Amino acid sequence: MKIGFFGVGHMGGPMAANLVKAGHEVVAFDLMPALLETVVQEGARAASSAVDAVAGVDVVVSMLPSAGAVRGLYLGGQDKVDGGVLSHIDKSALIIDCSTIDADTARDVAAIAQEQGRVMIDAPVSGGVGGAKAGTLTFICGGPEDAIDRARPVLECMGAQVFRAGDNGAGQLAKICNNMLLAIHMIGTAEALQMGADHGLDPAVLSDIMKASSGDNWSLDKYNPWPGVMENVPSSKDYEGGFAVKLMNKDLGLALQAGLSTQSATPMGNLAKSLYAAHGNHGYAEKDFSSIQRFFRHKESK
Repeated sequence: MKIGFFGVGHMGGPMAANLVKAGHEVVAFDLMPALLETVVQEGARAASSAVDAVAGVDVVVSMLPSAGAVRGLYLGGQDKVDGGVLSHIDKSALIIDCSTIDADTARDVAAIAQEQGRVMIDAPVSGGVGGAKAGTLTFICGGPEDAIDRARPVLECMGAQVFRAGDNGAGQLAKICNNMLLAIHMIGTAEALQMGADHGLDPAVLSDIMKASSGDNWSLDKYNPWPGVMENVPSSKDYEGGFAVKLMNKDLGLALQAGLSTQSATPMGNLAKSLYAAHGNHGYAEKDFSSIQRFFRHKESK
């Protein structure tokens, strides 16, 4: 298939490259030329404009940093409906937005697409940069069932699992519920490891004990926050790469916004947001979110 791809940064770049490897013709567009050069080296074609990127494509995929960027790309801005690329996309094409944004924006843009005779789904991802590179992402989709079935062969070139959470916007809601829980258990894991280390326990041994006990969780199994305990994770690379603290803060903000809209009780989510906001403000905004481990170190060891 011919696929127009928007946003080829840390996540989108590897995703686009995997589509090329699967045999698809990928036409990419990004506001940063250096990012485009990277995917061109992988076999994609750089579009001369956003409109050029959607000319004659079968599928459009976007991986953008914010709701404003999604509205701007497809609609032309907050109060516009015809200033973006949406009206230039063939009505037979499928639109897949993989950005993590608020559910209302996802619903609004998809509704406008439907009014114009186009089909759009939200498909935010879980799995981080490592999953994007390995092609093992989980796609959490919202939209009509038949549209998600159409998207599945494309998504499976970039990921290992595809779920339908419900109608448009449901993918975004499920994603932010997941990331709120991720933040909570990462903080709890870091806190427990630091307390053990403060009492002289080896964090690697303590990690093995908790993994075999009732404290087991994904942060321990796949993404240990203590440096040197696990290879090839950000904690063992000075917390470089992975999922930035600033992005976790964004997702926690979306989760709390969703909670307020339904008066859901989110005390742990609120505390996680406060801790990650403080952590980011202490110079860790660009570091991986597992760097919250450093938040618990004694002052004299910082």
